[in-house]
Amino acid sequence: MGKLPGDASSPDTSRAAMVNHIFTAAAWMEGAALDQLETVSRLGGIQDVFGYPDLHPGKYGPVGMTARGDRLHPQLIGADIGCGMSFFALDLPTRKLRIDKAALQFRRLEEMECGDPQERLVDAGLPSDLFHHDLGTIGGGNHFCELQAVDEIIDPGTALIDSQSLYLLVHSGSRALGASIFQRHLTKHGLQVDGLDPDDAAGREWLIEHDAAVAWASLNRRMIAERAAAALKTEARLIADIPHNLVRRLGGDVVHYKGAAAVSANIIAPVAGSRASLSYIVRATPAAGRVNWGISHGAGRKYDRRAMHGREGANRSERDALKTNPWRGQTICDDRNLLIEEAATAYKDAGKVVKDLQSFGLIEPLAAMKPLITYKRVDHDADREQRGHRIDRPRLRRTGHD
Repeated sequence: MGKLPGDASSPDTSRAAMVNHIFTAAAWMEGAALDQLETVSRLGGIQDVFGYPDLHPGKYGPVGMTARGDRLHPQLIGADIGCGMSFFALDLPTRKLRIDKAALQFRRLEEMECGDPQERLVDAGLPSDLFHHDLGTIGGGNHFCELQAVDEIIDPGTALIDSQSLYLLVHSGSRALGASIFQRHLTKHGLQVDGLDPDDAAGREWLIEHDAAVAWASLNRRMIAERAAAALKTEARLIADIPHNLVRRLGGDVVHYKGAAAVSANIIAPVAGSRASLSYIVRATPAAGRVNWGISHGAGRKYDRRAMHGREGANRSERDALKTNPWRGQTICDDRNLLIEEAATAYKDAGKVVKDLQSFGLIEPLAAMKPLITYKRVDHDADREQRGHRIDRPRLRRTGHD
């Protein structure tokens, strides 16, 4: 079993900012990521730092960590403010799925009619012109929309997951909105080791923009799911919406979540695998409160993007193989570089990540989910030319709630 801070067996320390490793010795961990954790611990006002099993190096700090303190450090959150994962149930049984046909429908995901994005922004309490053209789009990097089926019900007592139904896992964030906020911050304040006072003018300004980006990103994931459901001629119902790139108030402090799912007691959260490995649906336990209410949001990278070009996709047959998985599932990605950089071997084993979280008593696994269709990127111009006719745009239906 892992040992949480505050356990009687935990070592005493006089460090102003304690670094806590919430992973076992079996976890794959880069030295550079551990060094970045130490660097974060020396930032102004930071009181404690937690690294989770998916920890890996990032640009301004490690991904897969939380840092709590009384100062704001926007660089720890970076450009994709509000990035997260949302999990939806579809009104579509697994037995009715034809993967080849569904994959063709999925290729049209980001072209589906999305209603009036400006009205959706107003409904969400946001300005109607707030990057409305980007709503309902996935973006690049490790973002995706994935059609999933149940591989295993781990907790037979759960009523949330039906072994005969299909689900969507959507991973995306605030797109150009978050990038613009971060760029303005860098222009005004640079990268400050001392951070910002969350209650002064600069801190309040960033927090207001941050909160808008978090809300925008949540709406974006919902609209992606609605588009995917429309492509499959079904409806989506939200089960969980968990951001992992944001700050939250906790008591009198602020907690920075960088690639760490921000949870609360008994909340449902996804822990994403890769397009050729299992993802997991888990329930956070009250013990997560002792680690800043953070858990891993996914498997975490094992190899960086540059390194993947020497490991996968050396020829066309290898690249074609990257588009399938052991469950006859398909990956939709027309960008050769992205296909290679996001290969399953680029990531750690999500199952091992879940076991580490469970060993610390932070989560209860509910179900393992297998990927059937993973949407990454489509060359829409080529698709339109191939179809040679105007796209039919079915009416989009808004997602429901539990």
